[in-house]
Amino acid sequence: MRTPGAVPVLHADAHLIAVDKPAGRLVIPGRTPGEPSLREELEAALGRLWVVHRLDRGTSGVLVLARTAEAHRALNLAFDRGEPEKTYLALVRGTPAAEFRVDVAIVAGRKGRMRVGHPGEHGAKAAATGFRTLERFPAQEGRPDLALVECRPETGRTHQIRVHLAEANAPLAVDPDYGDPGPLELPGGVTLGRTPLHAARLALRHPASGEPLVLESPLAQDLRAALEALRQAKHLT
Repeated sequence: MRTPGAVPVLHADAHLIAVDKPAGRLVIPGRTPGEPSLREELEAALGRLWVVHRLDRGTSGVLVLARTAEAHRALNLAFDRGEPEKTYLALVRGTPAAEFRVDVAIVAGRKGRMRVGHPGEHGAKAAATGFRTLERFPAQEGRPDLALVECRPETGRTHQIRVHLAEANAPLAVDPDYGDPGPLELPGGVTLGRTPLHAARLALRHPASGEPLVLESPLAQDLRAALEALRQAKHLT
């Protein structure tokens, strides 16, 4: 199922809708005049919607919006308590450990960015993310070491995964705020120009029935192309 704007729908019922957010789209209205947000586009087709959580402009994958005020309240409480289980996939620079965890506070920085907070710093909020390295792509022909990493945020702070990856010396392969601005040139003429972070899976309780609801998004086409190019190059070495 797709909305009139061709955004794939992962789940829809009377209480919520989950869509496969494309990279490059704003979830809510931003500062650019005339740029429609994803929420506005969906509301034009489906009626009033409430934003439950957000994904950065460059991030693709599972996005949930509530269709009633009651569902919005229930989902907000669940997210505030950290109940939903979130899984992201990220293409990062460096050679991260097989498994690692970053448990450092995050505080607002300048120009909409976040940064690691100091102990006891005003405004710093606790944040923790678990990581697991799935694949490695050794450096080749001027390209840096890269790795595909699974990210499991235990809290829901703004830019949490990006800040924690940078803190672990494994920033996203392209990240204008916390790493290299890119674009990243890959084998076979493939170019990666956005932050390679994908919200692959979200497991939560349905706000009305309380039943488990698992929402999954296939890896976005540009990230699939990037990984295929890296795997082919690795196989040829």
